[in-house]
Amino acid sequence: MTTNDSPVPPGGIDPHVLAAYLERTRWFGGKGRGFTVTGVNRLGEVPGSLEEGPRVVIHLVELTYDDVPEDAPDRVDLYQVPLAYYTDPESRLDHAFVGWWEDPEHGWVHVYDALHDREAMACWLRSFARAADNAPDPDSPLVFHRLPGHALDLDTHSTLFSGEQSNSSVAFGEDSLMKVFRRVTPGVNPDIQIHDVLTRGGSEHVAELYGWLDTVDDATGSVIQLAMLQQFLRTASDGFELAKASVRNLYAEADLHADEVGGDFAAEAARLGTAVAEVHVDLRTAFGAGTVASSFVADTMRARLEAALGVVPGLAAYADGLRGLFAGVAGLDDVEVQRIHGDLHLGQTLRTSKGWKIVDFEGEPAKPLAERLLPDSPWRDVAGMLRSFDYAPHVVERSADDSDDDELAQRAYRASEWAERNRAAFVTAYADRELTVPELLLMTAYEADKAVYEAVYETRNRPSWVTIPLAAIARLVGSS
Repeated sequence: MTTNDSPVPPGGIDPHVLAAYLERTRWFGGKGRGFTVTGVNRLGEVPGSLEEGPRVVIHLVELTYDDVPEDAPDRVDLYQVPLAYYTDPESRLDHAFVGWWEDPEHGWVHVYDALHDREAMACWLRSFARAADNAPDPDSPLVFHRLPGHALDLDTHSTLFSGEQSNSSVAFGEDSLMKVFRRVTPGVNPDIQIHDVLTRGGSEHVAELYGWLDTVDDATGSVIQLAMLQQFLRTASDGFELAKASVRNLYAEADLHADEVGGDFAAEAARLGTAVAEVHVDLRTAFGAGTVASSFVADTMRARLEAALGVVPGLAAYADGLRGLFAGVAGLDDVEVQRIHGDLHLGQTLRTSKGWKIVDFEGEPAKPLAERLLPDSPWRDVAGMLRSFDYAPHVVERSADDSDDDELAQRAYRASEWAERNRAAFVTAYADRELTVPELLLMTAYEADKAVYEAVYETRNRPSWVTIPLAAIARLVGSS
């Protein structure tokens, strides 16, 4: 239950109104938890407004959770809330109504979620366009940055994507896409940082970055990055959906093997392996590389395992095998680390007419920003892709109509065949050579570590699915 004892701040925004608004949004991560709105910081107006249009004001809303100890670092969250201010009510935006209050600069206003309003979103687009030719306004806390080389289409309109969970994305016609970060943290956002580096370096495997919006946190003096504008890959296909389509083709041909079906995915898996390898090279060139002690890597994996054993009863049967696998990692030489994607799977890839693109370099959402910026082994990204190839056929398998035992057994066999074929194609193309024994051990350990994470997730969210990562762990421990 949400609580709010905070008085109405000078800006006139009732914390209860903002709390109620947050709880009904798709992207708010604190649903079901008790929290208090403990601060509302009116950052300022997006400068691209027109005389007859709305004023768009960005706020940072501070939340304090009731179920976290007072000294815990995750007790407080900061959310970005852009709002469109209208003097009169706008019935077309009833679905996005937040409230009405007295603004210190504009008087009584009707307030709407700005991302649902095309007039409000046009303010962002005009601000990005002006940033290409003008220095930042020293009186505005909002700073729009632009990379050279692309002229924005200012005559198009915006469309809000409805499927995202943690951020909000808006397409401007077929020209560009803006991602608005909802839960923000002081510091450089890795999604912007990496897209910036790869765009300037001419990488073919990311959507080009056109610009971004940030501000400076008065309390810490650190930058807070609020949004990024990039190339819109309108005709791209989601990698996980393509993989599932390939599996469905296989299941439809009951007497054919995976390499005999017209929808065989192995060639695409290989192209994706090459793309990931090239991105890793670009990231190593841009950010450098280093090493960490293998014992540190092993200890981290063991710690996750021990924590997971208290959540997933089925892990106990494989605990000794996993401990042995991780002990093998501890006996290796130092592990090479660099900047990586950090949360790579087929759902973070797009297939375009010009090849594979990799998206969403924010890293694992549950990790603090400081951890997501740390270098890690490229084998973690490889492991994420391998687990995704394992999941795709099982997801299709579980969505199929009920079958008899023989059909279920055949489908399970074919799921394993599809996964192994595409996993092998991806790794072969990624490495472009025979893996060394230490590399094979590291890859196996990172995949097992990822499967342990999945087992915890499935136990907490989809208990009937926990057999998918547990079966993978059985296979991996057997191979170690």
